[in-house]
Amino acid sequence: MTNATKADRKTLDQRRAEHAWQAVQAAKNNKDVDFEKFHGQAKKLPVRIIASGLGQALAFLKAKNYAPKLLVALGDWVLDKRVNPDSKKPEPDDMALLKAVVEGDAEFLRWATDEVLAYLQWLVRFADAEKPEDDQSTD
Repeated sequence: MTNATKADRKTLDQRRAEHAWQAVQAAKNNKDVDFEKFHGQAKKLPVRIIASGLGQALAFLKAKNYAPKLLVALGDWVLDKRVNPDSKKPEPDDMALLKAVVEGDAEFLRWATDEVLAYLQWLVRFADAEKPEDDQSTD
């Protein structure tokens, strides 16, 4: 048997799910985070990305100061944990992914857009599941 880490034995989608779950739990359990806003902005973000592009959507969230922990989670996943699952780097600031998009090339932008959309599928589902009971509606 090889010396593969636990993260090496998981699929990329499993690692996305694990990171998204941790981000949702951190937002839900942080008194300084408005979980309703975090959840709402996460749900709206894919449409904003498709309509305006990743950079514009991230800039909108930053300009409105909507859900900074959402921006942190996206940056942490895309810029670090996706490639380095065992990384112990501290979380990036809420501008890290936006800076990388602005400074990156077209290939990075396409890749980051795809990755953010895939990640948000998990994050939104987990945030939906963590909504308070009285806030749940049938879809």
